[in-house]
Amino acid sequence: MLGNKNFFMILQSKFFIFFATGCYTGKIPFAPGTFGTAIGLFPCFFLSLISCHKAIIFLLLFIFFAVIVSHKAEKILNTKDPGSIVIDEIAGIMVTMLCIPFTITSCAAGFIIFRFFDIIKPFPIRFLDEKMSGGAGIVMDDLAAGLISNILLRILYPYIMQIHVNL
Repeated sequence: MLGNKNFFMILQSKFFIFFATGCYTGKIPFAPGTFGTAIGLFPCFFLSLISCHKAIIFLLLFIFFAVIVSHKAEKILNTKDPGSIVIDEIAGIMVTMLCIPFTITSCAAGFIIFRFFDIIKPFPIRFLDEKMSGGAGIVMDDLAAGLISNILLRILYPYIMQIHVNL
C-alpha cells in the first residue's frame, strides 16, 4: 500500500512539473520565460481557429488550471516563483493574442510587446508580482502584462498590418 502511495505522489509531482514548466521548456538554463512564451504561441494558434467567445472560455479555464498547477509546482520545488515555471508566460501570451488575427507579424509583435512588459514590469504589473503569492501570484503579473500587451497590440495592429503587407 505504501509503495502505491509513493508511486502516485511521484506521478502527481511529475504531472504538475511537466505542465508548470511548459513541457519542460522552463528547464532550459537560459531565458526560460522567453522559451515558455514561444511555446505559448501554439495554443494561441489553436485559439485563433475558434470563435472569440469560445477562446475566452477556454482561456479562463486555462488560467484556472495555470494557477493550480503553478501553486502545486511552487510547493514541490520549494521555491517562491521559480523561473522554471513558465505556464504563467503561456497564459500571458494567450491573453496577449486573444481575439487578435494570428499572423507571423502579429505574433512577432505580440511576443515582443508581451516580453517587454513581462520583463520590465511597470505598474501595476510589479505591484501584483510583489503583493500576491502562490499560484495566483505567479500567474497574475503575466496576465496583467498580457492584458496591457493585448490593448497595445490592438492599438498598433493597423500599423503592424502595414508592415505585414509590405513584407
